Formats: sequence, C-alpha cells, structure tokens
Amino acid sequence: MEYVKLTKDNIESEHICCAISNNRDVQVASKKAWLAERFDEGLVFFKSVERAKCFIEYIPAENAWNPIEADGYMFINCLWVSGSFKGHGYSNDLLGECINDSKNKGRKGLCILTSEKKKPFLADPKYLEHKGFRICDEAENGIRLAFFPFSPDAADPRFKECARRPHVEEKGYVLFYTNQCPFNAKYVPIVEQTAREHGIPFRAIKIETKEQAQNAPTPITTYALFFDGEYLTNEQMNDTKFLKLAAR
Repeated sequence: MEYVKLTKDNIESEHICCAISNNRDVQVASKKAWLAERFDEGLVFFKSVERAKCFIEYIPAENAWNPIEADGYMFINCLWVSGSFKGHGYSNDLLGECINDSKNKGRKGLCILTSEKKKPFLADPKYLEHKGFRICDEAENGIRLAFFPFSPDAADPRFKECARRPHVEEKGYVLFYTNQCPFNAKYVPIVEQTAREHGIPFRAIKIETKEQAQNAPTPITTYALFFDGEYLTNEQMNDTKFLKLAAR
C-alpha cells in the first residue's frame, strides 16, 4: 500500500473520504477547509493513495477539538480502514507512522477516544488493547479515553470536568457538532429541516473554535446528540434515522 501526507499544497487535489467521490461536494469542501485551518496547529492527515480507503488523522492534544487534559500527547482524531481493505495490516501501518512521527516530535504518547464495546465512528477497543493501549478515563456516558505512553513516567491523560458527566439543561434534541466530520455539512441541515417539518424541538450547535470544543459538555464533539438533557449518541443521523429515534 502506498501512502501520502496531506499538506496545504496537495489538499485540493487529494481525495479524503472513501464515501464521497465529488471534490466539489459540500461535505468534502467543509472537511478540507477544517483540515487546512489545522495544519499550522500540527494536524497530520496520512492516507492511502487509493481514494482514502485508509487514513489516520492526529494532532497535538493541546490543539485537539475535545475536552481533554493531555499536554504533551498526540491525540488521534480518527483511524479508519474501510471495507475490503480491513485485515491486511493497514491499520498497523497507519498507527506505526503516527507512533514514529509522534516520537520524533517529542510527544509523550498517544491518546484516542473509544468505548467498552465497539461503537460507530470510535476506535475499536479490542484493536487498541491488542496494540498496547490502556484506558485512563471514562465519562458517565461510556466514552473512554485510551492512551499509549512512550515512557512509564508519562502522566495519564484525562477528560476535563465539563465532559465527565455529559449533560445539557435544554429540553428537546440538542446537537453539538463540528466540520471535522464531512457528513455533518450535508446531514445536519437535513435533520434540522426534518425536525421543523414534524414539530420536533431540535437545536444544532456548531462548534466553531478549538476553545469551544475544549469546553464542550461532551467528550465527543464531532457529533453528540442529547435529548432532554441526556446524552444519546455520537452516530450521525439522516432524516429517516432521526424520525425513527424521535418516535421511540
């Protein structure tokens, strides 16, 4: 497998999402704009040359768009291998590149979000355990912070207090989201419209800055849906999924 690192010079010509082929799609445009703004903060997007079927995205934890305390660590936003590309060691390639790069940059280790059982858009806990990651913190909604220290004296990362007990005061559906996930640019407006048409209380809060993300009431900021104050899911909704959820 051949790999390439995204830069400001090649981001417009490189494919970034295996599910979207059109570079002019609003989803791709929003994600590329978000990535381009993060490069100066140390973000790395390392991917396969084959239509981004495999990629890893990581950033110094001080600049992560998540409410964590992990100074000196590298935070992995996403490690993704899709479809028929699974089972060929490509995850190991990507993680190995991240480890080597992070060590060369003087980082203390890696950290990443996961859960007790595999959930959509979160790292597989069994794979992380196999690679030597350990759990260092867990929020009340079951989202866990896993870490892989490079030395035994490295301090454990942890969630900030604002995210430890995910909760909002507002009634109805409340969604926190960012442009880190490309699908949000398309599907959040669809869910907003669906909610209006069916008279369902719904408010989408777009996180626009690192500071907002680092003080959010949820460990996951790419997509976090609440109902009547309680956390529901990090799985992206389309109109059909949302109506099915609201009908429960």
